Amino acid sequence: MLLTTANNNLFDTFFNDPWFMDPWSAPDARRGDKKRYNSKNLMLTDITESDQGYELEMELPGFDKSEIQATLEKGYLTITAEKKTEQTKEKDAYIRKERFSGTCQRTFFVGEELEQEDIKASFKDGILKLAIPKKEAKPQVEERKCITIQG
Repeated sequence: MLLTTANNNLFDTFFNDPWFMDPWSAPDARRGDKKRYNSKNLMLTDITESDQGYELEMELPGFDKSEIQATLEKGYLTITAEKKTEQTKEKDAYIRKERFSGTCQRTFFVGEELEQEDIKASFKDGILKLAIPKKEAKPQVEERKCITIQG
């Protein structure tokens, strides 16, 4: 059967449709909020630690390098990926559209002592790899305030 070859379990897809969901457990899917409904499979991330730092491996299948942006602001590393809607022929009508279009984003706190140049990134075969070095936190210098003793 072709349908079961293309999808390991046809019934999983069938019963994950919003029409078959428990109305109390998935209100976002019932309302048609597909961004939140589908987001469980977007930007899955593995984080490993070594003596030198951390490595993030993030799944971004279907995205091009030009659609991905990594920013560092106030110690927060934010990864944003945006997929634009593809133009189709006007006569074509979708029976079901499951391919994602829109923006997804993940944010990680990496420390305020890191600079943008410290983080190395590469993207290949739908996997974004980020190498984040460990840096010693700068100790806060306490300002000593002396009280003048008179007399």
